[in-house]
Amino acid sequence: MAVRDIGALLVGLLVLFHTWGAWALVEVNMEDRVEVFRGETAQITCMFTSDDGIGGVFIQWFYVTGGERQRIYYQDSTMKVVDRGTRFTDRISVNGTGATGGVVLTIMDVQLKDELEFICLVRGLTDGVAEGRTKLKVFVIPDHPIIEGVQEGILIDQGSPSKIATCKVKNGYPKPNITWYRNNMPLQSNYEEVMVVLRSTVESSGLFSVESDLSITVKKEDKDAKFYCEATYFVPAETRMTESNFTTITVYYPSTEVNMWVESPKGKIKEGDSIELHCYGNGNKPSSAFSIRHKEVEMQMDSNMLVLNNVTRLDSGEYTCVCLDTDTFDEISKAMTLSVNYLDAAVVLPKDSAELAQGAELTVTCNALSSLETQTTWFKDGQQVSKGHTLTLKDATFNAAGTYMCVVTVPEIDGMETSGTLHVYVQSPPEIIRPDNTEIEESLENTVDLSCHVRGFPTPSVTWTTSDGKVLKTVSQQDTKEGVLISMVNFKVTSDITAFCNASNEYGTDSVAFNIKAKSSGVIIAVIIICILLLAVLGSVLYFLYKKGKICGRSGKQDLTKEKSNKDNIVVEMKSDNTEEAVLLGVNGEKQP
Repeated sequence: MAVRDIGALLVGLLVLFHTWGAWALVEVNMEDRVEVFRGETAQITCMFTSDDGIGGVFIQWFYVTGGERQRIYYQDSTMKVVDRGTRFTDRISVNGTGATGGVVLTIMDVQLKDELEFICLVRGLTDGVAEGRTKLKVFVIPDHPIIEGVQEGILIDQGSPSKIATCKVKNGYPKPNITWYRNNMPLQSNYEEVMVVLRSTVESSGLFSVESDLSITVKKEDKDAKFYCEATYFVPAETRMTESNFTTITVYYPSTEVNMWVESPKGKIKEGDSIELHCYGNGNKPSSAFSIRHKEVEMQMDSNMLVLNNVTRLDSGEYTCVCLDTDTFDEISKAMTLSVNYLDAAVVLPKDSAELAQGAELTVTCNALSSLETQTTWFKDGQQVSKGHTLTLKDATFNAAGTYMCVVTVPEIDGMETSGTLHVYVQSPPEIIRPDNTEIEESLENTVDLSCHVRGFPTPSVTWTTSDGKVLKTVSQQDTKEGVLISMVNFKVTSDITAFCNASNEYGTDSVAFNIKAKSSGVIIAVIIICILLLAVLGSVLYFLYKKGKICGRSGKQDLTKEKSNKDNIVVEMKSDNTEEAVLLGVNGEKQP
């Protein structure tokens, strides 16, 4: 190095040392940054030291824009001045005189455009100049994140990620960040299974709006997954996070197996039932078509359901549930066997009816062909008389006659039953069922009703006769279910009489007598009593007149006169005390024979 160059270097060092020594006498300390929400008030503090004291310090505030300084305020020991014509003219103030070694710049109603660097410059009269810098950061909390899932279904294993949702976060500052989650696990973009596309927009307000599209390679297990997004944003002195609502996606996947079952009826099936068959696969691909095949016939379904009405045993057999993928024409199927149980009509032997003599024995059988085990019960007159397929009547009496019903049931299926009947007739002479009362009283001229209950086989012939030899006409005659013949007559009672019910058939006869006693009518008796009472009254009147002498004197001759005679034939029988002769006197006292 030349001597001249060394001399120049030494001069420069001396100048630098002198300058550093001069600046070192004023020092300024400020925060790197001050953070506030938009619309709030920001305070930027400038702390300084100077050997010149309070009166020897000149303070200026600047902000930096476009690389240039713009002064907004200055003060010294005699004045404080806010520069006019700046964006902060009406919104700033400075507190402090510097006596405490510091001043505070206050900015009201901070806006996004106020996010600048501010300079506090302190100049001493003799000590030099020093400055400090603080960046003002402004924050706005964004809107709540909104997630929009795709509406259409997504087919699995497409080979590349499919878009499933979009997350939107609007009006934040600074720009928010978006993170995606599946079932509470964060998703990282790798461009093979997960892909995230982020877009941001600066609104006219200066705020940021961010959108993020999530695409994934959809798997079958994603049908139950819950997806959501999380917005991360900055606020003064911290970072906050807000989660969106959940969204799910419709995942389409082909069936790998099918299943078929009888939805109704539950349990075993019988003829006459309506069967509801269901055929489903374990997939949900829209291109899947389902049908049920029976005896090589394709049976189309409605909503994966097939109804067979009023089935018979001919509907038994194998049914196959078929799933056809119309995109690939792949087919999977599963078969099941359907059994329709049956119970034929009961067959009773002997058929319809049977006749047997008294004391004889009769064996009756009842059978019904069925696909399941059956039970048979016998009834007579609603009462159970036997169990089993065979009924034996021993030493038959007339009481054994009647209608027998066999009921065949299938214990495994409720309501599955059939029945048959047999009418049994026991040959016997007539037997009249004795009435409770055969002694009957009835008023004269009244009609009496009589009935006679007869049983026997063959059906007896019934006639009615009376004790005076008359044959009565039967009014009505009817048979009952119990094999009893009811015959009825009626006739007018004119005197005491006996009526006979006579029954006969080829095996014998029987009869019963009804003794009917005629009695006077209550009306006749009442008339007689009234007549007697009238006669008694008349007798009393005559006796009274006799005592008064109005009719006859004691001599036995007394004229009967009236003030006015009307020639009425009033006749009074007079009888003298001295003679047996009876005299009839007219109104004028003339004798009457």
